[in-house]
Amino acid sequence: MTRAEVILVQHSFQRLVPVGDLAAALFYARLFELDPAVRPLFSGEMREQGRKLMAMLGYAVSSLDHLDRMMPALRALGARHVGYGALEEHYASVGAALLWMLQKILGPEFTPAVCTAWTETYSRLATAMIEGQRSTPLAA
Repeated sequence: MTRAEVILVQHSFQRLVPVGDLAAALFYARLFELDPAVRPLFSGEMREQGRKLMAMLGYAVSSLDHLDRMMPALRALGARHVGYGALEEHYASVGAALLWMLQKILGPEFTPAVCTAWTETYSRLATAMIEGQRSTPLAA
């Protein structure tokens, strides 16, 4: 990722922080609309799940300057998601829901450059998680 993309992602994420619960609710509503098969994977309280999502995104966004240091944690997260029933093909729906939510929250600030920067960010995060998922015996 370029430094400019990192700055775009970090700046735009700061706009989500004050409305984190809304952002998460929009994300999950869109995810379940795009891919109803993932809904049964979420049995807990969705507000708490949303807070975990926003915390993980915040951690990832703040680590973009040193993403290589975060890769082991992302791979471990992907491995854990196997136990939750996540499948590799779910990552496309998650990415689409994330970009949709960002567009809804950011409105006109969701420029093509911001979209590209978030797409690259999500691609890197998802790739690491998929690597972790593939290395898990349960995934076989």
